Amino acid sequence: MSLTNNNILAAALAGAAVLLALMPHAASAQEEKVKTDAYLVDGRSVLARSGFGLCWRTGYWTPAQAIEACDPDLVKKAEPKVEPPPAEPAPVAPPEEPKPAPIKLLPQKINFSADALFDFDKAVLRPNGKAMLDDLASTLEGADYDVILLVGHTDRIGSDAYNQKLSERRAAAAKQYLVGKGISADRVKTEGRGEKEPVTAGECKGKPGKALIQCLQPDRRVDVEVTGTKEVEQ
Repeated sequence: MSLTNNNILAAALAGAAVLLALMPHAASAQEEKVKTDAYLVDGRSVLARSGFGLCWRTGYWTPAQAIEACDPDLVKKAEPKVEPPPAEPAPVAPPEEPKPAPIKLLPQKINFSADALFDFDKAVLRPNGKAMLDDLASTLEGADYDVILLVGHTDRIGSDAYNQKLSERRAAAAKQYLVGKGISADRVKTEGRGEKEPVTAGECKGKPGKALIQCLQPDRRVDVEVTGTKEVEQ
């Protein structure tokens, strides 16, 4: 009877040992294999764990031998590598806007209505005529010109001789005014062409009196020709 009881006790102890051996194996089926003598491992070098998933430390264990899988709190975690922020690109200076190239004014020919400059059949400048010549003098400031040619013209009313003299007097009056504005007299030439170069040729036939005078208005003019150039910024 005593022998039988001993046999039963031995069988129970053997079964418990087998269960204890199998439990760590099941719990650690997903564990990585380790090579250490600080923790209990099974025959496959897989960590043996308790029923609560804890590792079994051996007598050789020291804190220095702690591993992440068993004692994560004792293992010094590597600090994550922090990449330095990318260097800010050097400021790029905005491109300079190209300066506009100077414009060269070609030789000009300006036409002034004699009716704007002078009273009808007169050679004395009117206030409006003086203002127009003021603008011309201002335009010519800084210009590189060789000569200013003032050419007087009349309509066909009156004799050829009279109209020739009238055109000359009007050109001379315009020159005198420009010289008074600082333009060198040596650079201002005058010429009278009377009624020889009408711009209304054949357009006013048959018109009487005031209608004819009005129709011939474009013929009564002073042409200003400037030969030279002037550079101006755009």
